[in-house]
Amino acid sequence: MNTEKRRILLAGGGDLCRRTGDILLAQGHDVWALRRHPPADDTAGLRWLAADLSQAATLAALPGGISHVLYAVAPGERSPQAYRSVFLDGAANLLAALNHEALRRFVFVSSSAVYGASEDWVDEDTPARPQGYNGEIVLEAENHLRRSLGRKAVTLRLSGLYGPGRTQLLDRLRQGRAAVIQDPPHWTNRMHIEDAARACAHLLMLDGAQPCYVGSDDRPMPMAQLYDTLADMLSAPQPPRTDTPRIAAGSKRLCNARLKASGFALRWPDAIEGYRALIEAGDAR
Repeated sequence: MNTEKRRILLAGGGDLCRRTGDILLAQGHDVWALRRHPPADDTAGLRWLAADLSQAATLAALPGGISHVLYAVAPGERSPQAYRSVFLDGAANLLAALNHEALRRFVFVSSSAVYGASEDWVDEDTPARPQGYNGEIVLEAENHLRRSLGRKAVTLRLSGLYGPGRTQLLDRLRQGRAAVIQDPPHWTNRMHIEDAARACAHLLMLDGAQPCYVGSDDRPMPMAQLYDTLADMLSAPQPPRTDTPRIAAGSKRLCNARLKASGFALRWPDAIEGYRALIEAGDAR
């Protein structure tokens, strides 16, 4: 791991970027964060830039000499147009604004939605066969970055994130709005937001990084097992069963062996224990 001071840009400015920024600042790097409307009360040390990735002209004033970029964006709505705006147009605009000679690493936060359903374990060598427009567009963005940047581009395909501020599943279980896919059984994958941020920081600085990594915890679980266990923890009713498939996701078990072999260690290897800590800390409300 190289500890030389870097000039790092976090594109997206959301929770994942801010958590990653905290890690990078603690390592002594210079860190800028970009979003359309920067927070007015952030005292963590990030240098905020007001810009819209979908509007190329707003990126003209980027600081010079950016060596590392984390691209972790979220569409404003679930529509093909919104996904294309941030993942394709936004990434292309940022690439055009950066000095490619100074750039050494571009970590693109992707999604496990690039994979289709599978009865086998899924890893970085599994063919990507997305089942929805979200996976298709994110995969297209991955390929464009790889063509543009070669080995400078590193993709992190994250599973479903949970943690402080990300308790939607617990809320739905408590309200009786979470249904379990029963036939066929559906596998689900999770990663704690703290581990996701640590993985982003790890890959930004990792010497000899490979082009793609799967980001998930150690324990994929059948949906029924996860939901029923969490409902018991919440003293909520057991979730109802349904046979309606989740077309955009697809049942699969994600393998994180490559990420762990790179020297990364999970703090939250099991989502059951991660959710238990949230509930006990009172962060589930």
